[in-house]
Amino acid sequence: MKFEVLTKKEIQTVQKEVISKIRDLINFKNLETGDKLPSERMLSDKFQVSRSTVREAIQKLEFYGLLKSIPQSGTFVANIGVIALNGMIEDILRLEDPDFKSLVETRILLELKTARLAALRRTDEDLQNIKEALDAYSKKVRAGEDAVQEDLLFHLAIAKASGNSTMNTFMLIITPEIITNFETHHVCDVNQALLGIEEHELIYNAIKDQNPQLAKKMMKEHFKVLYQYCYNI
Repeated sequence: MKFEVLTKKEIQTVQKEVISKIRDLINFKNLETGDKLPSERMLSDKFQVSRSTVREAIQKLEFYGLLKSIPQSGTFVANIGVIALNGMIEDILRLEDPDFKSLVETRILLELKTARLAALRRTDEDLQNIKEALDAYSKKVRAGEDAVQEDLLFHLAIAKASGNSTMNTFMLIITPEIITNFETHHVCDVNQALLGIEEHELIYNAIKDQNPQLAKKMMKEHFKVLYQYCYNI
């Protein structure tokens, strides 16, 4: 079987088609809670798509709690009624890619909370990871190099230090789109990037000192320019 190289939008379209076909398969076979789906290979052959496309579709349905994958055993219908399952899949299929403003709003809400929690829960290892990300960002900015990815790694280290796996997962999900949009909109100029070093250091110190109120305040200040920019583009 030969597969063509698809664009991002084409991949998303195919993925939605696979999700729809998985829903139809569940309904056609009257699968219930705990019933096993065919293997990735069988679904790939049946739907005439790559196994990676099937895997990504299953992972998305698993993320929303509709399927459950068990290593060495397979993928099973989760503990949810068929009516609810169909309704949720319809909602998933209607989801559109978030725009830049939505990503910024979501990121700010998440990061104010993760900064506060990181100050309360961080370990010495977490603190070291945050500091290493901060140093990597500072080094690139001072060398006049693009540091968008290092900036986001700093924030991801804080999210991990929050000790909240769900928030950490959400940050990991939206990070690729944020990187793409930052590069598209050229959000950070040189002066803003240099200011970012100072702001990162203030956030780091607040987390190091285990001061949750100050960590949240410094994070809010850090996003002030981005938030204003977002609503002027």
